[in-house]
Amino acid sequence: MRLLVVEDDDEMRALMERGLAAEGYRVTAVENGVEALIALGEQAYDIAVVDVMMPGMSGFELARRVREREDPVRILLVTARDAVDDRVFGLDAGADDYLTKPFAFAELTARLRALGRREPTGAPRTIEVGDVAIDSEARRVSIKGQRVAMSPTEFALLRLLARSVGAVVDRPKILEEVWDGSQHVDPNVVEQYISYLRKKLVAQQATVAISTVRGRGYRLDLVTT
Repeated sequence: MRLLVVEDDDEMRALMERGLAAEGYRVTAVENGVEALIALGEQAYDIAVVDVMMPGMSGFELARRVREREDPVRILLVTARDAVDDRVFGLDAGADDYLTKPFAFAELTARLRALGRREPTGAPRTIEVGDVAIDSEARRVSIKGQRVAMSPTEFALLRLLARSVGAVVDRPKILEEVWDGSQHVDPNVVEQYISYLRKKLVAQQATVAISTVRGRGYRLDLVTT
């Protein structure tokens, strides 16, 4: 699972980064909301752990901007402010959960596990990217209004890329989300299924394409004409 930690205190940020990495998470740590928005635009994350009291852009404001961009990342706000009104404000801004300082590290990881089991906030039943429509409930893909047959694996892979359109999704995340993190799956199978999807998108002359970002992963992009 890929995490984005947003914390302006250098010591706390380093402690969280080391501790969460030791738990097996893939962690990117930044010190403010602007850097967080840049990171979210470049990479798909599962959960963002966000400090509320930051200079310039508060965690509340960051959560609001993330939701305005329709980024499905789950947001865990962390703060010393424990008033009910503050928690309500944070949740209304778009956060998925709220953790009050000081906290035990075990509670943080437990909340991350719980968030990891949830559907992303506001995840729509149908994802539309260009002329591609992905119906999560019916598990059906249509291009230009015409249904396109896809295997369950192809469907899951395309939906994952479409949820983070324009952002890179790395191979470990794909293996984790599509193949349930199985250690018995050959990592080369990802490229094989990417190839299957590309052929189907090209055959239907879809207005989206899958790009390979060397050394990083794959990205679903709108095709410009």
